[in-house]
Amino acid sequence: MTTYDRRDLGLLLLRLGTGGVLAAHGAQKLFGWFGGHGLEGTGQFMESVGYAPGKASATAAGLAEAGGGTLLALGLATPAAGAAAAGAMAGASAVHAPNGFFNAEGGFEYAATLGLAATGLAVAGPGRLSLDHVVGHVFDRGWMVPTALAATAAMTAVVVGARNRRVRNGKKEEAAEMFEEQEALFGEE
Repeated sequence: MTTYDRRDLGLLLLRLGTGGVLAAHGAQKLFGWFGGHGLEGTGQFMESVGYAPGKASATAAGLAEAGGGTLLALGLATPAAGAAAAGAMAGASAVHAPNGFFNAEGGFEYAATLGLAATGLAVAGPGRLSLDHVVGHVFDRGWMVPTALAATAAMTAVVVGARNRRVRNGKKEEAAEMFEEQEALFGEE
């Protein structure tokens, strides 16, 4: 087996594993498959963690994961697929970051790993065992990598920034409500 054959086989395995996991996560959000909650349940969860509107956020995350994951697994439009999946995982990482790094503690380890793998595939390309190779890399040009990653980074920064503001404002409101309850409770004595 030549070096190129090994590289292409390695990229295929990485694409299938990363893409398959992402596609399954997206299918949970979009369709309720694999024990997921579908758009309604995922939308409610997204709203509860600061992504609003919840159903639109669930749809966007589900499409980025399912679409990006499927395209990564196929090795088609690899720069856009990897960037979309990485953006979704950055959004997930923002939710888990307060819990620290490790997944066992509810941290962002898992989402970060999937995001970095997707980004690495966007940068490295899909290899010769891919649909991009079959169609002459028309959706996998060199200029597409920085363009897709930069556009996704900008959109993700806006979405996660808005989410973080909502969470901070919600905590301020919650603290104010607790203060008012305490004041009412102790003011009656």
